[in-house]
Amino acid sequence: MSIKIKDLPETERPYEKLELYGEKSLSDAELLAIIIKSGTKGETSVQIAQRILKLGKNEDISFLKDLGLKQLMDIKGIGKVKAIQIKACCELAIRMSRPADYRKVKIKGPEDVAKMLYGEFINSKREVAKVLLLDNSNMILKIQDIALGGSNFVNVDIKEVISLAIGVGALKIILVHNHPTGNSKPSNADVKFTEKLYTALSYFDIDLLDHIVIGNMEYTSVYQYVQELKNKDV
Repeated sequence: MSIKIKDLPETERPYEKLELYGEKSLSDAELLAIIIKSGTKGETSVQIAQRILKLGKNEDISFLKDLGLKQLMDIKGIGKVKAIQIKACCELAIRMSRPADYRKVKIKGPEDVAKMLYGEFINSKREVAKVLLLDNSNMILKIQDIALGGSNFVNVDIKEVISLAIGVGALKIILVHNHPTGNSKPSNADVKFTEKLYTALSYFDIDLLDHIVIGNMEYTSVYQYVQELKNKDV
């Protein structure tokens, strides 16, 4: 029969261990067990957490943010409430990776954007597109998810981008999307869409500052990429 959390020595119980030694002393499974809170008749919360983490195979714990409520609820021992708690914690982690008030952040180049958003794309299995809406001084007015795609594509609605920009009075825009493969090299489709979006925005006197592709802790500016290609052809 499986041992219960309350039968473990206090120094091995997640709650007590955190209180005694601090949160950094806990393993990923122990931290997740605190969120799960209770186990089942056959497993402790730690054992359930360990089983969940095995779903990530060799990946780190960030794969959890890509699991939907239904996927979490399909795991034995995880009901609706526990699934919602896990999703809420994942979203908090994502939001904490951003500056406390991103509206006070001035974008000076692609690196600023990449550093700000790495945490939101890491280990994502699907392409996600975001727009940074900026004022004339490159200060962020708003960051908005604009599209969710598959493992190797994302369709962005240009009309929606324009509507968002006009809605907040943005004069400049930066488009950002990820490549789940980890390779940030822009595809031909990425380059063509960038040109199409640039032209569409120009009719409304809105400047597309850049289109940045995020990979595995790397990024590529589509503008810089195109310029490099042109220099090679010279």
